[in-house]
Amino acid sequence: MISRTIRLLNPYVSFKLCINKFSKAPNNIINQQNIQLVNVENQIKALLEKPNCQFCEVVKVFDDCMEKGVVPNGVLCNQIVVNLVKNKDYELGYFVYGKMVKERIFPSFSALSSLIECFVHFKEPNLGVGVLGVIMKYGYRFHVYPVNVILKGFCENDMVVKGVDLICDLERNCVSLDIVSFNTVMRGLCRDGKLDEALGLRSKMEGANCSPNLITYGILIKGFCIGGKVDEACRIFDDMEKRGLDGNVYVYSSLIDGLCHAGKVDVGEEVLDKMLEKGVAPNVVTYTCLINGLTKMGKFKEASAMLNSMMERGIQPDVVTFTGMISALCKDGRAAKARELFDLMVKKGQVPNNITYNVLLSGLCREGLLTEAFEIMGLMTEKGRKPDVVTYNTLLHGLFENGKIDDALKLFNLMLTDKTYIGPDNRTVSVLIQGLCKEDRLSEAEEIYNEIGRSNGLSDQVTCSIMISAHLKNGDICKAMEIWKRLSAQGFHPDSFTYSAIIDGFCKLSILNIAKGIFMKMKSYGPSPTERDYNTLMAALCREGSIEQAERLFKEMINANCKPDVISYNVIINSTIKAGNLQSAKGLLLDMIQRGLEPDAFTFSILINRFLSLGDLEEAKSLFERMVARGIIPDVTVYDALLRGYCLMGETQEIIGLLQQMAAKKVVLDSSLTSTIMSCLLNMPEDIGVGELLPNFSQEAARGCSISCDDFLLKLQKCPLELHAYAN
Repeated sequence: MISRTIRLLNPYVSFKLCINKFSKAPNNIINQQNIQLVNVENQIKALLEKPNCQFCEVVKVFDDCMEKGVVPNGVLCNQIVVNLVKNKDYELGYFVYGKMVKERIFPSFSALSSLIECFVHFKEPNLGVGVLGVIMKYGYRFHVYPVNVILKGFCENDMVVKGVDLICDLERNCVSLDIVSFNTVMRGLCRDGKLDEALGLRSKMEGANCSPNLITYGILIKGFCIGGKVDEACRIFDDMEKRGLDGNVYVYSSLIDGLCHAGKVDVGEEVLDKMLEKGVAPNVVTYTCLINGLTKMGKFKEASAMLNSMMERGIQPDVVTFTGMISALCKDGRAAKARELFDLMVKKGQVPNNITYNVLLSGLCREGLLTEAFEIMGLMTEKGRKPDVVTYNTLLHGLFENGKIDDALKLFNLMLTDKTYIGPDNRTVSVLIQGLCKEDRLSEAEEIYNEIGRSNGLSDQVTCSIMISAHLKNGDICKAMEIWKRLSAQGFHPDSFTYSAIIDGFCKLSILNIAKGIFMKMKSYGPSPTERDYNTLMAALCREGSIEQAERLFKEMINANCKPDVISYNVIINSTIKAGNLQSAKGLLLDMIQRGLEPDAFTFSILINRFLSLGDLEEAKSLFERMVARGIIPDVTVYDALLRGYCLMGETQEIIGLLQQMAAKKVVLDSSLTSTIMSCLLNMPEDIGVGELLPNFSQEAARGCSISCDDFLLKLQKCPLELHAYAN
């Protein structure tokens, strides 16, 4: 390809050869050839001038005459090349150019520019640079258009650095570029996340007397927002305004989108207000960014108000707006509300796409609303939308999560056998195998893995990792290692998911030597261990009693730039408390908060339980108050621990006060907490009217509890012995 291109790029016009060729021919032959040539040229011109020119026909006539040795004039040949490329017939354009230079017809500037467009289309912009050299060699007046075509080609083919190099080379040769050249490369740099280089290019623009325009700033602002550097994007926006450039709807929307993604929706709303003050009309994209930002923060009332404000301005929400809101509602566990919004969307004339349907299906399945999910799928088909593989995978996952294993298998079989269904993919097989493994139906999972996954090429590393984990859970180390070896034999390098599955499996089997060995191998040869891997191994070491090793691993985790999460701290705090080092545990809690991590209910539960077991009621109460003050809702474990502590210390008033708090917060009782409350009541002094002091708990059935608080108060009055039996 390259050698052929070099031949095509170096045509040589030999007029003497042409003259000699015709001078030796008889006059009658020359006249016949001239007549034939004129006829061919007229035929080609007539075809080119047709309103709906059939370029294939033009090329056929051109090729036929060339085969007969009748060569059209150079102007016409160049015109054919240019017209073909304008019509995006790049292969035909390149073909005609090759025929043309083979006959030593001199290419025009326009034909060479068209050749550059062909090379860019063929994803070979480097060859376009060679054509630039030919253009300069032939002394054509330089035009920046072909340069911009090459620069665009570099950026579209992940070669933006070569685009920067070309700009530098041309500047060194005193070739002037325009704003399009710089903006093209700047867009490519921002897309590749090379934000500092993009800013550097802006400085180079100014040095080349090419002032940044609104498009330049729009590219930079969007690039920095996508890159998560929204503060820098705001500074670029301010610089734009200082230069006297007013933002348009694209620039404002890009900035608002960046702010909303960074969780700064309030600042985004301020930018919207500023936008309106400047007289720039927001569009559906502007409002969609804000609405999505609000819904992601759980501010559904504010999002609804924004939606109404949008429609009041005559801007109709589109499918993206509605899909974003439906997705946020589903993630917030409000699938029924999402369904209402879906119905409103249809009523407003918006046509849901597959993403909309799949998002809603996922939300409904997650909440166990399978009947409604299949109704939506039916509606999807009714409206002419063909369910895709994501739709079926979502339904399969929903069926498994809700215990409908046999229904899931029926759906999978339909995907395999019924041509009206979309065929399964890797994700389908992994969902199916994972669902079966969770239900301890390992033999069926293995059958699907072997007969469908492996034979049809639908088992990927994720599927293999699930099978490894399942075999390890089942205690079958040989089968797990067999899959591991098979992966290696197939040339797959274990990824993070595979390593994690094996480490977790050996930890659960309490075979820590192998787990530690795999972990060390991962650090040396594989992907870097994640927080999950460290947490799994630390928890296993703590269970084994190797607390010092767990603490060393925790320190290593910090030094390895693998930031500990809440689970990491919970594991190490728990082990420190078990070792009797309460001061270190409190220090870890403080360090956790300083790192910006919010302790969860489990963190406080560990500490409160331990202090209560040591009889330090004041410290336990202090921790409980800190927990509530930080907005963390205590779970039943915390309430249970506190009640037991108060009961041991004989703190009757504290017990009653805490029970009143629990009733006010509508705490749902489990069997353990109910038993603890009964023990507290039985240990109260006889002169206290328990029935009068206790609050009214909800009559809602408690999880795992066969008796409500009102019931056992009634029993307390009638038969204390029965209560004793229940409590014990």
